[in-house]
Amino acid sequence: MAAPKKGRRSSGSQGRPGRALAVILIAIVALTGGMFVSGHTTPRLGIDLAGGTSFTLEAKNQPGKPNAINTDNMNTAVSIIERRVNGLGVSEAEVQTQGEKHIIVNIPKGTNAKQARQQVGTTAQLYFRPVTTTTSGQKTPDPSSTPSASGKGDDKGGKPSGTPSASSSSSASPSTQGRALSEGLKADKKPSETASPSNTPKPDPSKSPSGSAGQQELAKQFANLDCTKPAARAAAADKAANAKPSDPVLACSEKGDSKFVLGPSEVEGTDVDDASAVFESQNGAGWIVQLDFNGKGSKKFAKTTGELTTKQSPQNRFAIVLDGEVVSDPEVTQGAITGGRATISGGFTQQSSEDLANVLSYGALPLSFDIADETTVSAALGGEQLDAGLVAGAIGLALVVIYLVVYYRGLALVAMASLGVSAILTYTIMVLLGPGIGFALNLPAVCGAIVAIGITADSFIVYFERIRDEIREGRSLRPAVERGWPRARRTILVSDFVSFLAAAVLYIVTVGKVQGFAFTLGLTTLLDVAVVFLFTKPLMTILARRPFFGNGHSWSGLDPKRLGVTPPLRRRRPAAPGPADTKEA
Repeated sequence: MAAPKKGRRSSGSQGRPGRALAVILIAIVALTGGMFVSGHTTPRLGIDLAGGTSFTLEAKNQPGKPNAINTDNMNTAVSIIERRVNGLGVSEAEVQTQGEKHIIVNIPKGTNAKQARQQVGTTAQLYFRPVTTTTSGQKTPDPSSTPSASGKGDDKGGKPSGTPSASSSSSASPSTQGRALSEGLKADKKPSETASPSNTPKPDPSKSPSGSAGQQELAKQFANLDCTKPAARAAAADKAANAKPSDPVLACSEKGDSKFVLGPSEVEGTDVDDASAVFESQNGAGWIVQLDFNGKGSKKFAKTTGELTTKQSPQNRFAIVLDGEVVSDPEVTQGAITGGRATISGGFTQQSSEDLANVLSYGALPLSFDIADETTVSAALGGEQLDAGLVAGAIGLALVVIYLVVYYRGLALVAMASLGVSAILTYTIMVLLGPGIGFALNLPAVCGAIVAIGITADSFIVYFERIRDEIREGRSLRPAVERGWPRARRTILVSDFVSFLAAAVLYIVTVGKVQGFAFTLGLTTLLDVAVVFLFTKPLMTILARRPFFGNGHSWSGLDPKRLGVTPPLRRRRPAAPGPADTKEA
């Protein structure tokens, strides 16, 4: 007799459910271990839960620039505002665009709201100033080593410094984040153009750093300035940003490793027409920054570079000053740069070149911002909101558990274990996403997690009902678990796909706090699929082999009698015809 053919097992085979359970167990252990190793055991809270200040900035076109509000300019504005907020020592601020002309700035508690308001609401200032003196960022022990009445001072290499060139300019407009580097500045001229030094006037001694009480005071302040201290660096930047373009200033580098005495502004940020980061492979220069000046800026830049190229270091440098901080101080290595185009090169990475290009581009943006709205959320109010959200989640979870116990009895244990696994995965991932991508748990995100309880429970209910339908048709539990799974799987996948699609669309088309709801909803939907496939289904396969469930105990939730299953009817044989019937026939 031929052996019966061995049927093909389905994806939900009874064979090795332990493998799937091992996978999800390893994931839980890995995520939990990563949480403790990273040192973050609680989710990062958003401003509405932790407290803080929220600003809504509205972009304004400057006169003569009616079409300046566009996506590129707004994204670059976000970069400079992030830089300003970080200068306040805030590491968890959120800066993002909202709509076409608004920027939302959320600053958590512990930040000076008045100072933050001043920082985010003013137009950035970008200047090109000649370097008079530079040295390390620490406090100078001997004031005699700083700029004095003789116009001498020490720079990074111990070379003397002299008087800066005198030239005034007007204010600049906003700009973006850069990095203090030591670059060489070289000309990038067209073949038809020639470079010639401009006729620059000699500095007026009455306006130079030497021979004045004001300059003596500047030398003293320079000696006492300690740029390695964030508070001193911020104070110097604020003072330099508010100084007149025609006045010499003290400034620190972004990292605080250098400090400068800078002369009057020679070129302003709005003189830059464009700047871009380019990889130069022909001469081995690597990443460079190309600058294009407008007509007015070309003349001023040619004049400035022509003057600086005749001086010794560090006075052949010009500092690119953004909001009172030096983001770069390149040397002028050739003569006067004409033609309105120049190249900054030397030791750039792709990121640093793009940062400096953004700084230069942003200085030319004809945008300003008004604070349209300011909201302060206290930490106490945020705590109350979080407590209320947790209470609401607990009530919702309790109602789901009560329903499962009353209706599904023993199967409720499977559902609650699955909910527990989903909760552990959700919590650990949210904690790790805080330092990873800056995810902050706000009140809408808590709402998304509460809604996810119902979505997850719905998946279990779909599977349980498919199993019960198979039992109602007269099958025992083990085949019912396997036959009900393909149907339930399709329904669960379609349902979760719709939920995830809705969350994705909501995340894309919205901004701000609503994105927290959409992100949480999408994350928990994906985790629902993982839990059902890797935990709920394998666990049901194992439990179907146990007598309590397999024999349909009255408290298992799978009792055939409670499900309305009737024993199959036996067919009765027809009775033999009697004498009366025979006679009638």
